[in-house]
Amino acid sequence: MSTLERTRCRLHAHPTVLDAALATGVLVTMMASSFVDPHGGHGASWGARTPSALSLTLMVLGAAALVFRRRAPLPVLAATGALSVVELVASDPRTPVVMSAVVALYTVASATDRPTTWRVGLLTMTVLTACAMLAGPVPWYAQENLGIFAWTGMAAAAGDAVRSRRAFVHAIRERAERAERTREEEARRRVAEERLRIARDLHDVVAHHIALVNVQAGVAAHVMDKRPDQAKEALSHVREASRSALNELRATVGLLRQSGDPEAPTEPAPGLARLDELADTFRNAGLPVEVARADHGTTLPAAVDLAAYRVIQEALTNVQKHAGSEAKAEVSVVRVGPNVEVTVLDNGPGQDDGPEEGGGHGLLGMRERVGALGGTCSAGPRYGGGFRVHAILPVKTRTPALGDPA
Repeated sequence: MSTLERTRCRLHAHPTVLDAALATGVLVTMMASSFVDPHGGHGASWGARTPSALSLTLMVLGAAALVFRRRAPLPVLAATGALSVVELVASDPRTPVVMSAVVALYTVASATDRPTTWRVGLLTMTVLTACAMLAGPVPWYAQENLGIFAWTGMAAAAGDAVRSRRAFVHAIRERAERAERTREEEARRRVAEERLRIARDLHDVVAHHIALVNVQAGVAAHVMDKRPDQAKEALSHVREASRSALNELRATVGLLRQSGDPEAPTEPAPGLARLDELADTFRNAGLPVEVARADHGTTLPAAVDLAAYRVIQEALTNVQKHAGSEAKAEVSVVRVGPNVEVTVLDNGPGQDDGPEEGGGHGLLGMRERVGALGGTCSAGPRYGGGFRVHAILPVKTRTPALGDPA
């Protein structure tokens, strides 16, 4: 920071010092001008006249009032205007006491609004110009009288211009700050959405594979002594499910890597192309699953494809965990107009700890995942027994704007 900038900052931090310096400059200017005779034989001549004691007193009082111009602009204008009227009426020769009123009028115009500037400015111009024309020792059309009118008008205009520019700069700064806050809020919202999405993925992956591992481990423990071949097959399914879980966890957590990390996951996110593979994992765990597709080879956006896969995965996991050992599941994927409808049905009688309608973190996660894409998801008991999960996903998604209820 340069010396000039440091001085300017220091003066702005102490406005009274700046006003005192301005008042001193105005007093010196008025004093110097009071010794100049503008009507001399060879033009303006220095030292041709001497101000009276009254004029000197009025100049000192007018300059002193300017020290308080920021604290009370209207009272200071009234005081300097009254001193100027006294000078115009009672002094001969005149001295430029009106200069203090000009500075005070500029302060009022820069510190108040435009209507106040118009009213106060017209009143000040009219009173001072009228007093100068009607009560002075010079003709009413003298240049000095017209100068009072011009200087007061320019002071009001300059003050209004400064106030307008200050308001404009303040509006630009406020708009920039608001835009910055909006960007920060948008960034925080996107971070929260990303965290929620990753949490959903982790929940789906862990819940699905742990449920399968639990079922297969129970089968292996049950038949270990009498049917070792079947126990070996169950353990191989446990190994396969755990390996798949580790791969998906590695892919999901890999999204959290920074750009400078050595490697990132290259495996694509799961989608409906892996639906048969997903169904086979549940069939191997002892849950009969039937898959019916009528989406006519629709190519889905990556987010919709992943959401449909996760909804089916979570629904089948709930069937495996809560529907009972005799349950069967049916999965259907159908293209209906601009949407893809995913339905998972089961006929199980359920257990006491089964998912209730509207409850469960998995069901809540499904609704949030589908709702974030502009779709709908419902889950609840079926008429006649069993459970039904139904999701409607738009084939074409849109990016929600800031403040969008979606």
